[in-house]
Amino acid sequence: MTDILQISKLQAFYGKSHILHGVDLRVGEGEIVSLLGRNGVGRSTLVKAVMGQVSATGSVRFRGGELLGLKAFQIAHKGVAYVPENRDIFPTLTVEQNLVLGQKKAGGGGRWSLADMYRMFPRLEERRAVAAGVLSGGEQQMLTLCRSLMGDPDLIMIDEPTEGLAPKIVALVAEYLLALKEKGVSVLLVEQKLAIALDISARVYVMGHGAIVFEGTPEQLRGDDNVRKEWLEV
Repeated sequence: MTDILQISKLQAFYGKSHILHGVDLRVGEGEIVSLLGRNGVGRSTLVKAVMGQVSATGSVRFRGGELLGLKAFQIAHKGVAYVPENRDIFPTLTVEQNLVLGQKKAGGGGRWSLADMYRMFPRLEERRAVAAGVLSGGEQQMLTLCRSLMGDPDLIMIDEPTEGLAPKIVALVAEYLLALKEKGVSVLLVEQKLAIALDISARVYVMGHGAIVFEGTPEQLRGDDNVRKEWLEV
């Protein structure tokens, strides 16, 4: 499998705090990869560094081209999407206006359409004319995910998409991620819920203290009690 994203020796700082300590990570074409770990270990910093939102050193290559040093909008135009944990919707715009704003080109033309989004999440179609700010947390998460897809990315990085969601909505998010894979989109999923990550990922990484402490398949992680106890269980 060809790698679409290759991260090597990635170091990142917030002020004088050293957050990432030489991280190596890769995501293949059409692959779902999960990045696991407790809060505060640097997972969100990693995806923000890839997206140009945190200054970093080392190398982040996307389809062979270096991303470090580029601005976030330049990285997005290359085909990388980032769904932050705080669900950055436009609260005063309608659901449909939020989705249309996400389009890479006016009038569409990408592999995803409004109809696709509404087919995936019928609840969004029911609420298409409603201001996004009055949606429930689960509906806002659906909207954020779909708006990112409207930009037709080849890689989508999603930070804690199931945080605070009901189990039924978590299952919908899992279906959504598998639908992306079917269309050839690569996914880097930052997640705390082991179940969803292990069920849908081809490979998983575990991060601790700003470094990768485990890389392997979901089966290998399920079988490694030491890693789970030391780095994942609260």
